[in-house]
Amino acid sequence: MPSETPPRDRQADRHVSGADRQADRLASGADRQADRLASGADRQADRPWLFRTYAGHSTARASNALYRTNLAKGQTGLSVAFDLPTQTGYDSDHTLARGEVGKVGVPVAHLGDMRMLFEDIPLDRMNTSMTINATAPWLLALYIAVAEEQGADISGLQGTVQNDLIKEYLSRGTYVCPPQPSLRMITDVAAYTREHLPKWNPMNICSYHLQEAGATPEEELAFALATATTVLDDLRQKVPAEHFPEMVGRISFFVNAGIRFITEMSKMRAFVELWDEITAERYGVEDPKFRRFRYGVQVNSLGLTEQQPENNVYRILLEMLAVTLSKNARARAVQLPAWNEALGLPRPWDQQWSLRMQQILAFETDLLEYDDIFDGNPAIERKVEELKAGARAELAQIDAMGGAMDAIEYMKSRLVESNAERIARIEAGQTTVVGVNKWTEHAPSPLTSGPEAIMVADPQAEADQIARLEAWRAARDEAAVQAALDELRRVAQSGGNVMPASIAAARAGATTGEWGDAVRATFGQYRGPTGVSKNPSNRTEGLDDIRARVDAVSDALGRRLKFVVGKPGLDGHSNGAEQIAARARDCGMDITYEGIRLTPEEIVESARRDGAHVVGLSILSGSHIPLIEELMERMRAAGLGHVPVVAGGIIPEDDAARLVAMGVAKVYTPKDFELNTIMADIVALADPRAKAAE
Repeated sequence: MPSETPPRDRQADRHVSGADRQADRLASGADRQADRLASGADRQADRPWLFRTYAGHSTARASNALYRTNLAKGQTGLSVAFDLPTQTGYDSDHTLARGEVGKVGVPVAHLGDMRMLFEDIPLDRMNTSMTINATAPWLLALYIAVAEEQGADISGLQGTVQNDLIKEYLSRGTYVCPPQPSLRMITDVAAYTREHLPKWNPMNICSYHLQEAGATPEEELAFALATATTVLDDLRQKVPAEHFPEMVGRISFFVNAGIRFITEMSKMRAFVELWDEITAERYGVEDPKFRRFRYGVQVNSLGLTEQQPENNVYRILLEMLAVTLSKNARARAVQLPAWNEALGLPRPWDQQWSLRMQQILAFETDLLEYDDIFDGNPAIERKVEELKAGARAELAQIDAMGGAMDAIEYMKSRLVESNAERIARIEAGQTTVVGVNKWTEHAPSPLTSGPEAIMVADPQAEADQIARLEAWRAARDEAAVQAALDELRRVAQSGGNVMPASIAAARAGATTGEWGDAVRATFGQYRGPTGVSKNPSNRTEGLDDIRARVDAVSDALGRRLKFVVGKPGLDGHSNGAEQIAARARDCGMDITYEGIRLTPEEIVESARRDGAHVVGLSILSGSHIPLIEELMERMRAAGLGHVPVVAGGIIPEDDAARLVAMGVAKVYTPKDFELNTIMADIVALADPRAKAAE
């Protein structure tokens, strides 16, 4: 029998062979490095995209500290998240702002806040993306005023305002005014930047939220490109013809990249080719640099799971590859969500981890050293052509309806139905989501344990913000403010460009709410379509049993089971509410869903007027505690304390326990993806026979 090598000798063998392998690796690594240097002598590596994290919270001072920290860690651009009152044109002390201040972004109510936000950050050396839409003219005015105070050359400012109201009507919900006045303000900003801020991107067409709302790749392509043509058709009337091609070149896009890698990469290549086609054929742009499809990206948050959240790291990486590997369709800026965003507000460490993912790809790999590795790939080319054909068909439909602003109701209904189909596929197991509907057994994640697993917004931030707002109003020249606001209203009514008057109001000390009130008074307010029709869909799978139960409970109630769905506060993320309302409708319930941005008082009145048997609330902004607390108090005061209330959102366990203690019957979070289970709960809560048996 062959003798065995003693353990000690085997250990020595491993050390020797390991040393040899290490030497081989070093030698071969040096050879490869030399080869790269030699082959790259006449080829310069591409410059990496801008590294951003979408950030802002609590107060302008806290956000400023976060920005400076992120820049010190290697972030190369700023991406500012504003809170919901700022996005919808309300001051921090407005009734609708209660519980929303500093939650999903930074509150900016006046020039002093903007000054504090960018303290010690030289704006003339910064590329700043501001995710702002309805109040884009106002926030850009404040930014310009602060840059002027810093002594910056305004013509050299670089950055972007999102300024895309069409996707707000379709998916995000932070619109203020009706579509046509909103289109006018979009192009006012664009025309102003052409003359005064030539390096600024006046519109960042955002298809990101379209995919979050359920858009198919073809719908994301078509709806975003339809938005662009609608804006450019209007802008054409506001700039000299010789400057129009340059303005076409300043339009940028902000897209979403989901987990289906081949499809998402092909979608980006389709975007590039369709945009080149549109700019050349529709607008006659000849210079290739003005036909270039320029885009930034945040990869998909819709697919991030509360279950086994550590798996989200892999999802984010794969989604990032879809928008970086193909050189001819590579993003110009990338911002990544944090792995734990389905649980709550990410900590600075979580954001840093996402930033490091980008840096490793850009600087440790050889990605930027090569031409497009997908050119000529037949599978990719087939997929690109397929997506382009689908997008062209949708574009033709929208053009036939008069353009994107006239097709809002059509596009909204398409999104709601596409999202319903997506959810149904997950429920049926036709689409696999690891840890959600397959391989659900898992060890507890050590990353999510402990009291500091997610960041908690400063509970005193709202009071601090309101106190500083009151001090600002007390210290300003009130006559100058009112004169500036009068001029803003005059310009808005006359059809002039709102930007100069907005900048003058910013310098005078006007507030975000006062600017918002001025445009609301002139243009009116607007409540967009919900996309949820009264007619049940043809979807039947898995619904027969629930429909029978709804019929039985309705008979016991003496009328059709009434379910009122409401979205209190300023949160415009309506996807969840729409899907709950649509599924309840398909199950045979009588639903009331009036859309977003309702006060607790309005929801209680709706429950009283319509005789609700159950009330459902959807809040994703983190403001569930104060808003639901007020609603429950109003329900009891209105004699409706017996009506069950259910709530859904990104709600931590401790907060869920607090809501139950307030009297909320059921609390749902992203892990509760089976809508039929939720429907069964609602039926049981409404059943008078169950209540009688208790």
